[in-house]
Amino acid sequence: MRARALAAREAATVEQRLGWEKAIEGHLDSLIETLAPRSLAFCWPYRSEADLRGWVARWLAADARRIAALPVVVTRDAPLIFRRWLPGSALAPDRHGIPCPVHGEALTPELILVPLNAFDARGYRLGYGGGYFDRTLATIRPLTVGIGFELGREADVLPQSHDRALDWLVTEAGVRRQMAEDK
Repeated sequence: MRARALAAREAATVEQRLGWEKAIEGHLDSLIETLAPRSLAFCWPYRSEADLRGWVARWLAADARRIAALPVVVTRDAPLIFRRWLPGSALAPDRHGIPCPVHGEALTPELILVPLNAFDARGYRLGYGGGYFDRTLATIRPLTVGIGFELGREADVLPQSHDRALDWLVTEAGVRRQMAEDK
């Protein structure tokens, strides 16, 4: 499932992904306005994921009290930490080559925009298999918003007992809140 979702996403054209990202940004505008977090974390785009850097920069610019953060892999088997991000922040590649903040205190975001490779209607997701988000979401309880493209939707991603369903799903097709009975 993971390999199929990644291959489909990477096979999409740049124009397709840009169109999907624009739709996702529009849906995020409405959802984030409603949820009104003061801090959120997002992921640097990796392997053709939705690129939310411009959207986050605009969100930050609208209110100086807002805080955005990026995840940082400290060690392989530990939860992620989050460090503040601003456009132009000093970044360095982590063990996977993904840019992350070099300096700064760890913070706990109110909301995390979680990338989706494959996902199902109940809000369960497949990442890259490292378990970083699983370990992180087991230790902190922020609101979670899955961000992905419809081509990654599966009937069932076969979640394991440690998996936590996301609170919301946002794709180019719209926003869906995960209700308690869905989880």
